[in-house]
Amino acid sequence: MKEYTRLVQLIHPEMGRKVGVVKEPYLILLNDVTSVYQLTLQALDKEVSIHFLLDQLLSEEQLDYDAIYSGKSEWKLLPSFDNPDNPSHCIVSGTGLTHLSSAMNRNVMHLSESGNSLTDSMIVYQWGVEGGKPEDGKIGVQPEWFYKGTGSILKANGEPLTVPAFGNDGGEEPEIAGIYLVDRKGQPVRIGFTTGNEFSDHVMEKKNYLYLAPSKLRNCSIGPELVLKDDFSDLSGKVSISRGEEELWSAAIKTGEENMAHTLTNLEYHHFKYPDHRLPLQGHVHFFGTGSFSFGVGINLQTGDQMKVEWEGMGRPLVNPIKVSGEKEEFIRVNQIF
Repeated sequence: MKEYTRLVQLIHPEMGRKVGVVKEPYLILLNDVTSVYQLTLQALDKEVSIHFLLDQLLSEEQLDYDAIYSGKSEWKLLPSFDNPDNPSHCIVSGTGLTHLSSAMNRNVMHLSESGNSLTDSMIVYQWGVEGGKPEDGKIGVQPEWFYKGTGSILKANGEPLTVPAFGNDGGEEPEIAGIYLVDRKGQPVRIGFTTGNEFSDHVMEKKNYLYLAPSKLRNCSIGPELVLKDDFSDLSGKVSISRGEEELWSAAIKTGEENMAHTLTNLEYHHFKYPDHRLPLQGHVHFFGTGSFSFGVGINLQTGDQMKVEWEGMGRPLVNPIKVSGEKEEFIRVNQIF
């Protein structure tokens, strides 16, 4: 398998933020940049590739990746991409019903009492099968799209994903996310791909499919690595849930264009066709859908359960514990200014 450049973002209590290049079992720090966002913007402004810029910025300082990844270092991993100066200027979103197994799970969740076996979810998936892979340069059928929040919801490897007091549930969604920066002229640029856990509230969604939108407004995780690659054809991986020392459930997962109803180009077009998604210097984290999740087999996650997502060729696995809020939902009142 071809080796691609892998980047991490990390932070130290005294030395602050850094960007590192993965050279197993080490991380090689970069000079003069403190985020992938800043690195990409410099490359765009200088009209050079990120790889060219990396060669100029590589330092001689290397860190023990194992110690950092396991939480035994003062250095802590950050999400693999963010907009550090303005988190609200980073949109986190996703595309659903791109994988057959996901569409089938959704179909079962929303079967009508009359027994109609073809829900709106399955119809949208079928539209993708029939029109989601147009000829190059042509516009295909639009996929399902959802909004998750701004960059403030992004969590790093090892950080807990929290079910809020107003939530009904929380469950992993093992995916790949595309990472983008809009240049100063309003042109979207793909930086690379990262492992993601697009954490969602499936119990809320199951109540009524119109609750899909609020069920997605949750924190999520990306990383630990951002991979500089352009190949999104066929990726294999594994998702697993552990409780203590016991692995409760695991499944083989597939993603990439060969396993989806849409091409990457079509998904990107239908995200960036909106002018509001092409604002200069805007960051984007966009999830491409999943083919399997534990809720589909009846597993209800509890505080402390570990969610693990790993993809071949995408660096180290992404691991997050779940934390169910024990707080009571509090009413929030809106004040008037006059």
